[in-house]
Amino acid sequence: MSNELSNLQPPRGATKTRKRLGRGVGSGLGKTSGKGHKGQKARKSPDVGVYFEGGQTPLQRRLPKIGFKNIFALKFATVNVSDLAVFEPGARVDEAMLRRANLVKGRFDAVKILGDGELDRPLTVVAQKFTKSASDKIAAAGGTVVTEAVAK
Repeated sequence: MSNELSNLQPPRGATKTRKRLGRGVGSGLGKTSGKGHKGQKARKSPDVGVYFEGGQTPLQRRLPKIGFKNIFALKFATVNVSDLAVFEPGARVDEAMLRRANLVKGRFDAVKILGDGELDRPLTVVAQKFTKSASDKIAAAGGTVVTEAVAK
C-alpha cells in the first residue's frame, strides 16, 4: 500500500460499524430493535434508576437506620513513645518536629502520645494528650511532659 495522502485509511479494527436498529427481521435487530417485548424498559424513555425496584419500597428504606457519626469529635494523630527515639537527647518535640520527622501526616485536631515501646533519652514532649503509661515512660527517661490545650 502506498503512503499517499489520497489513500489514507484507519488501521484494521480501529473503526466499528454502528448498530442499525429496526431495519427488518433479517438484520437480527428488526421489529423490537433488541428491546424485547413491551414493558417499561422497551419504551422510548425508560427512566429507571439503578436502585429502582418496580415501585416496591426500596431496600435502603426497608432497612433500619444504624450508627452515629459525631461531627464534633476530635481527630487525633497518635505517636508511640518508641517513635520518639529518632530525636536528639534534650530536644523539644512538638507537632512541627513530629511532622518534619514524618511521624504525623495529614489533617488532625490534636496529637496524642501513646505508651507503646521504650524511651532511652530525655525529651521535652509537647502534645495535647498523653496516656498514663506514655507520661510515666517520658518522665522515667528524664524528660518532661507539656500538655497543650486543644485548639478548635
